[in-house]
Amino acid sequence: MAADERLKRVPIFAGLDEDDLERICRGVEDVHLAAGQVLFREGDAGDRAYVIVSGGLEILKETSPRQVTLARRGVDQVIGEMALLQEQPRNATARADADTDLLAIPKRALDELLATSPGASRAIFQTLLEREQENHDRLRHIERMAQIGTLSTGIAHELNNPATAVRRGADRLTEAIDALLNVATTPIPDAEARRRAVALAHELAADPPTPLGALDRSDAEDELQTWLAARGLPADEERVGALVDAGAGPERLAALLGSSAADVATDVLELLVATLRLTTLAAALGDAAGRIATLVGGMRSHSHLDQAPVQEVDVTRGIEDTLAMLAHVVKYVRVVREYEPDLPRITAFASELNQVWTNLIDNACYALQEGGVEDPTLTLRAQRDGDDVVVEVEDNGPGMPPEVASRIFDAFYTTKPVGEGTGLGLQISHRIVVLEHRGELDVATEPGRTTFTVVLPIRQPEPAAAQQPASSPTG
Repeated sequence: MAADERLKRVPIFAGLDEDDLERICRGVEDVHLAAGQVLFREGDAGDRAYVIVSGGLEILKETSPRQVTLARRGVDQVIGEMALLQEQPRNATARADADTDLLAIPKRALDELLATSPGASRAIFQTLLEREQENHDRLRHIERMAQIGTLSTGIAHELNNPATAVRRGADRLTEAIDALLNVATTPIPDAEARRRAVALAHELAADPPTPLGALDRSDAEDELQTWLAARGLPADEERVGALVDAGAGPERLAALLGSSAADVATDVLELLVATLRLTTLAAALGDAAGRIATLVGGMRSHSHLDQAPVQEVDVTRGIEDTLAMLAHVVKYVRVVREYEPDLPRITAFASELNQVWTNLIDNACYALQEGGVEDPTLTLRAQRDGDDVVVEVEDNGPGMPPEVASRIFDAFYTTKPVGEGTGLGLQISHRIVVLEHRGELDVATEPGRTTFTVVLPIRQPEPAAAQQPASSPTG
């Protein structure tokens, strides 16, 4: 089929007259791709648009840690026109999923067509709108999934330590119980000493001392070993370590043992150590379980499971939940909180706002890490300003040059390497704040300081609060 006949079947060229068709066909080139061959890659310059004559193409996006399929294009569809018309690099990769033939239309020919044919301009504009919405919806879903993946990785990392502590404690618990039972069956003539030993163990467990540094701990162990040896009591490393960690030094032990004979004092000391091991393990298990419960509660609160989409939102609580979810990233920076007390709740889409906080905090930490800042600091502010709540996310990183700052909220624009970002995080955040909450999101940047400012109305007008977010992701 001739090129002009083929182009007539493509919607954006269907309305062209014969002269326009002939003019654009003079610049058309035939392109053939074998199955699996790449037509262009994400980041390449856009110098041609393509019409698919046979076969088909996969449109792929690099998102860490994998490549995802945005769409598939078939016969008589146009691809590559967005980068061509916007004079921007390709925002995705096109790869043949079968042997594919295409017509390549150079930028010059398309520019001439648009300059002379209002009908073609309208058709291409409509195609661009549909393609932009399709890509945005799909990539918003991918961005959300990538964000969930990032949070899940961090949560898994944070859960690992308390989960390991629970497993280790459970393994040692049976041992400690057996040891305590063995000691408890040993007759101790001094019943009062036995009672004091158990009471001291519970007292020490209820008020654990501040952990000692390596040097201070070594000195405390030496002192206790000397004291125990002088009284003819067991002074092995394991017992001494348990007593020092619990805060049972010579003074407390002297009060406990009094003038008991060496054999009685040994039995009382064994009872104390065995009870301490059990109470310490129980406390450690409780702490670990509490940490797990806190993390799970933070996840639930952050995602707002089983809650209405629109609700009265505590902004600072949402920020703190986000910090908990990003603990694996935030722990490398110093966090400064400047929250106004008694900040009013706002009417908002809670989970959507948490997506904004996640994007802003994660990006700030990334900038601090990449900027090699000596004292990386993340400052979070929240305060009331009239009928609004204003949140600022500030970092002391290297800042952004003007050309980057001016495009930071553009779709697909990212300063991260290919595969490390979709270029939609801040654009989606802007839509959530501005379109869905009728607020403002701005950035101010200079060397040593970048501040993202979010302004949110305390009360939303009824129509905005009564519907779901306008750009909810599609599957």
